[in-house]
Parts: sequence; structure tokens; C-alpha cells
Amino acid sequence: MADRTVQGTVRDDLHLPANGRRRPSGGDAEDDRLVAAWEGILDRLRIPLRIARQLARRARVNNTSFQSELLACGFTSERAHYRALADDLGLEFVDDIGAHDIILRPEDTIAALRGPATGHLAFLHSRTGGMPLLIAPKALDLPTMRGFMRRFPEFATRLRIITPTRLRQALLDRARDKLLGNAREGLFAARPDLSARTVTNSWQGFLIGVLVVSLPVGLLLAPISTVLLLHLCCSLAFLFCVTLRLRVARSLPFAPRAPAPDMDGAEDVPVYSVMVALHDEADVLPDLMAALGKLVWPRSKIEIKLVCEEDDHGTLAALGRMQLRPWVEVVKVPASLPRTKPKALAYALPLVKGRYVALYDAEDRPHPLQLVKAWRRFQGAGDEVACLQAPLAIANHAYGALPFMFRLEYAALFRGLLPWLAERSLVLPLGGTSNHFRRDRLIECGGWDPYNVTEDADLGVRFARLGYRCETIEPPTLEDAPEPAGVWIRQRSRWFKGWMQTWLVHMRDPAALMRDIGPRSFLIVQILFAGMILSALSHPFLLVSAAWIGASLVGTAELSIVKLALLGVDIANVVLGYASFLFLGWRSLHRAERASFWRAIVLTPPYWLLMSLASWRALWQIVRDPFRWEKTPHRRYRRSPSRAPSAARRPAPRLIPAA
Repeated sequence: MADRTVQGTVRDDLHLPANGRRRPSGGDAEDDRLVAAWEGILDRLRIPLRIARQLARRARVNNTSFQSELLACGFTSERAHYRALADDLGLEFVDDIGAHDIILRPEDTIAALRGPATGHLAFLHSRTGGMPLLIAPKALDLPTMRGFMRRFPEFATRLRIITPTRLRQALLDRARDKLLGNAREGLFAARPDLSARTVTNSWQGFLIGVLVVSLPVGLLLAPISTVLLLHLCCSLAFLFCVTLRLRVARSLPFAPRAPAPDMDGAEDVPVYSVMVALHDEADVLPDLMAALGKLVWPRSKIEIKLVCEEDDHGTLAALGRMQLRPWVEVVKVPASLPRTKPKALAYALPLVKGRYVALYDAEDRPHPLQLVKAWRRFQGAGDEVACLQAPLAIANHAYGALPFMFRLEYAALFRGLLPWLAERSLVLPLGGTSNHFRRDRLIECGGWDPYNVTEDADLGVRFARLGYRCETIEPPTLEDAPEPAGVWIRQRSRWFKGWMQTWLVHMRDPAALMRDIGPRSFLIVQILFAGMILSALSHPFLLVSAAWIGASLVGTAELSIVKLALLGVDIANVVLGYASFLFLGWRSLHRAERASFWRAIVLTPPYWLLMSLASWRALWQIVRDPFRWEKTPHRRYRRSPSRAPSAARRPAPRLIPAA
């Protein structure tokens, strides 16, 4: 019963104006004429007249076709719909075809897959001649179709009806190699300078080699000078990070945004594509589908792509047991290296046709109005805005120290730092989920880099280099943070490794980067990537240095100026680092969330040590295994016993099951 509900829900009055009145665009007479044209098919499908009239009204208000609303409502299966359509038109119904049955070049197949929203068509091989034409219409004008068949009876004999799912699968099989090649090598072929396939270029590799050799030599031959130089570099990294946090914290809270958006003007609503990358996610699929089912958007104008590797048998089996609606498609990605989320997304990107594309993770529970808010913001923003980032909020913060600290981090990032950067039109490193893109801008910038394991941050920098901006919106996405320390460290190691990749890629030509994004954004890139990484790597050594110098001062009466200076610098770096981290987190939390903030003060030192461990693990991996994607396992959502943020707890709009 749960699967039936979560696969598709529709708000019956979703597409009406705020005052609840119908739009004067023809009224009931027009609806009745539309229903009468489909009467034979409706009888075959046993659709009640009352429901048919509702669908006709919905098609009029949404500026869609009656057929698209009939397909989206979920009252009948896709196969039954097209079987009834074939019977009504007197055409042959084709239940299945193979990839080699289609007459189409592989390079044209991708365009056919994205195709118009009105449906797909393809010519078939035929031994008897005449080349039968397979059609899978999604927005059919039935009276016009009947008139066409009467005027051209010979051509009508060549028509065959097939379901869009069957035809798309054949097209996908035919385009498989082309899609995979583009996903793996498309960005590298077009812009090798922006691809992480090559970890370092020649001068970067030479410089790293010089540092690796000179550091131990310097410690051996000139230990004091080398230690002072290392302290200077680490102190600068800490100083810039502390300064940025304090600048952001002083700007909080930001001015309140516009009120919640509505769907008035739904006839202008474009097709919205939602992409979700899945890997070993069978356990969380019910929660995911329930969350996606609550998204407020006309079901006839939404497409959801569940992107899953073809050897992920557990997830595919779980999806196979669900009754997915026609607007939900499972995209099977051929198993190949690199086994990364961005590679899977790059494979599926040519298949989406929405004007806007939303990206979610399997564990996400986005606010129902998030698509509406993103659409309204895109409408009011200039074409230079390529992406909108929705905030992430941790829902399981009551289940352990790591989720508790994760909530503090996410609040500082998504309610503090990213809005601050967006308001100043600075480069914005995206989060890996709840991104809303203009599809044409996403394709223009090359899409996701399959070799970058933190593809989101890289994409934000790439947008900036092409002259586009990223902004933020308010409706949040709930997700759960890792609870076991081992899972947390693996996830954080992947993030650090991706930030290293991103910094190395975009610093291949520092002068070009500064020209592309400007000096202010260039400085932000250095702080957010190089500064944060260096701070995490050096943090345990600053603690050890301070402890060692402090112990030596206690054990001797000699007060070396150098030792005192180093001790003061180390203590200042650590204390100011902790303080700025906590201050920004405090300012970013809602008042109700600040309860038990003393726990954050106590947990910050060990939490930072765990981040240091993850950063060193990432440094080892970028040398040994740069493209390894360490999957974060997810579990079913557990409702937190404590109160969630007010924005996340806002009541969802009334939703009515489609069937």
C-alpha cells in the first residue's frame, strides 16, 4: 500500500489560482468536447466521467494535453493506455522491440531520447518494405490524428503503437556506447584543462616533487628556519579562514526572503527534470519515493530520472517491485570506470529534457515547495544565474555526537557562508545535492566531471569561470548525517580529496583563473580550498607543537623568544580557529537549535582532529587512488525526538493520491 502511494501523489487543486476560481479559457463546454473525443479509450480504460472531466480541466489550466494528464494521473498502466489507444485507432500494438530493429544512427539516438515532450517515434526495419513507423505519442490530439489517418490511409497502414518506455529502452540500448563515451571523456575531450582526469600538470608535479624533497632536507639542515616557515604558512591559512568566518558571522542574520511561492500562472510552468543518483540504496527507496512524491509540481510537466548502475542488482530489484509512474524513469548506467556519482549523472544528462534540472541524493527529503521556489527565482533572475543551491539541514542531530556537529557545520555553510558569497556575486562551491540548474547552462559548462569526487564544488568554480553566477534559495532539504565514525571519516575523506582535485585543476593556470573570476573570487578559492585543506592537515601538528613547546618551557628556566613566539602563534591559531567555527555556527542556528550548545564547545577539538585524520587520508588517496569513490551508506529515516528547524517543519501542501 505504501509503494502505491509514494510512487505518485498529485495535489488536485495545485494548478488553480490562489483565489480557487477556474481560469476563463473555455470552461466546461471545452472540457466536455475534449472528453468526448477520448470517450472510446476512456471506456476501454474504465475511467469515470467525473475523473475525465477533472483531467480535462487540469490540461486546460496547465496548458498541456488531455493525454499527458491521463498518463500522469496514474489511474491506469502505461501499457493499458497505449493498448487502448491502438485498439481505438485500429493500429497494431507492438509490445517490444530490440535496439537493432530501429533505423537510426547512434549519434541521432541521443537527440531522439531527449526529444520533444509530445513523444517519440522511430522507423523499423521491415522485410516486406514500407518501413513501419513506431509512434509513442504523449500529447496526442486525437481528432487531428483520426483526420490524418482518413486523409492518408496508405501511410496510416504503416503506423504502429508502442509504449514510450519500450521505445526508450530500445533507443537507450542503441545509444549506450555513445552515452558512456561522452560521460567518461566528454569534458576531457572538450576542455582537458578543466578535467580532473589528469591529477596534476607538469609544473604542479614538479613543484610538489620539489616540496617533498626539500622539506625533509630543510628540517635536517636548517630546522629552525624550516619550522618557522611551516608555521608561517599554516598561520596564514588559519588567519584567512578565521577572517572569512568572522566576516560571514557578522553579517548574520540576513534579511528575510520573500514569502512562500505559489503556482499561480501554472500554464507557463516548464518541464522540470529531477535527477537522483542511486547506488546500493534499496533500503532508503521508500523514503526517497515518498519525498519525491510530495514535490509540488504538475505531474504532466515533471520527469524524474533515477540513475543507477546496471550491476547494482539490489537497488534495481527494489525499483522493479515498485509501481513507478510514467514520469519516473530508471536510467541504467553501464558498469565502467570511474565508478563515481558524477560519471553516472553525466551519462543521464543528455536524456533529460526539462528547462530546469534538480539534483538530489537518495537520502534527501526536499521541501515540497523547493521546485516552485527555484522556478520563481529563476524567473526573476537574469540569464547569468546558472544554478540555485537549496540549504541542507541535518535531521538526525539527536542521534550522536557526529550528527550533532554535522548540523552545526551545515548551518554555518548553507545558512551562513553560501548565502554570504551569493549576495556578493562571489564564486560559490555548490553542495552535492539540492542543486537547481538551468539545463542549457549545465550542458554549456560541460556537466559533471566524472573524475572529480567532489564534483559539486568544481562545478561552482567552472560556472564562475564562464561568467555565470550561483545563488541560494530558502526551502531546505532534510538529510541524515553519518553516525558511525568510520562512515563519517570515509565521507569526509572523499570531500577533502575532491577539494584537492578541484584546487589542482583550477590552479593549473593561476593567472587565467584570476582573469576569469576576478581577484575577490580568486581569494575565496584559495581560502575555501587551499586554506581549509592546509588548516585541516596542520591542525594536529599545531597541537603537538604547542604541547611540546609548553612542556619544554615548564621543564626549563630558559625562555627562548622563538619558542615563546611559536607557542603564542600555535595557541592563537587553534583558539581562534575553534572560536570562529563556533561563532559562525551559533549565529547560523535558529534560536531553538542553540539548546545544548555547550556540547558543540566540548566536541569541537575532537571533531577537528577527526577532520585532520580525514584530510591526511584524502592526501594519501589522491596519490594512490585519486578516482576512488567511497560510498556513504544510508539508512531509513528515523524521526528525531527533538524539534527540527521551523523552516523544515513547515506543513506541506495538501496532497491527494493520484490513484
